[in-house]
Amino acid sequence: MKLIRTSGIAALLMVMVASSSVYGGDLSPAATGQVEEFRYSWRLRGGMRFVAGLVFPTSGVGNLRTSFGDTVHSELMITAPNGKQGGFYAYESEIDERGTKTLMTYHGYAWGDKSRAERTVFDYRKGQARINKKTPDAEENRVKKLPRGDEEYRDVLTAIYFLRQNADKVTKPIQTNIFSDGKEYPVVFRPLGQQKNFVIEGQNRAARGFEIVDAPGGKKWPGAVTVWLTTDDHRVPVRIEIKQSMASLQLDLKKVTSPVLVARR
Repeated sequence: MKLIRTSGIAALLMVMVASSSVYGGDLSPAATGQVEEFRYSWRLRGGMRFVAGLVFPTSGVGNLRTSFGDTVHSELMITAPNGKQGGFYAYESEIDERGTKTLMTYHGYAWGDKSRAERTVFDYRKGQARINKKTPDAEENRVKKLPRGDEEYRDVLTAIYFLRQNADKVTKPIQTNIFSDGKEYPVVFRPLGQQKNFVIEGQNRAARGFEIVDAPGGKKWPGAVTVWLTTDDHRVPVRIEIKQSMASLQLDLKKVTSPVLVARR
């Protein structure tokens, strides 16, 4: 099992997860052309929130949209309160129709005069990842060789999809790795023991938490991610928390703008 994440500003939100083949899809695929969409609010938390706010907004809105066709396409757009013109993070993922293999991942951001966009296409037949990175000053294309046997890569969006598929099966810690800038970091992917209640559109929803944290005794990974999924059949991601040394970013679900179209078998 692998986890991959990027570095720099985008590292606040980007983390990739790969699942072992023992975790199969537990969600029924939606019909071609259907869409699932969630609306979030987000805010920065932590002791360095004020310092981070000198460069970036400290709150705003987020939209997580998943469309179903020959492949599954997921997009997370996180913007300032006044929309993209005030700054944004954007993430996209394309997954095979079984939801087990990431075919493409993209992340980009623009805040003030700072911007970056990076797209990675996975060619499993050739064992390659083709990477295109753009900044205001340059464009870079490179090819990275994939380790043999590692054919199931995930990013923050497909990790959520994976957890929704396998929440009932992830009952104990799973040791895995984060790959960043050519380096691997051992981490633990584990369920939280307790449940929480969230109020979504006036209704109480019980949810279970799952987190990705630094593994003891290994090379230090400077981050953590927690996702809360409802305990009903749809496993809706009601809260997503991304923790870094300076601050934590918390997304809270406010509205389901399109029906939940994926449910357990």
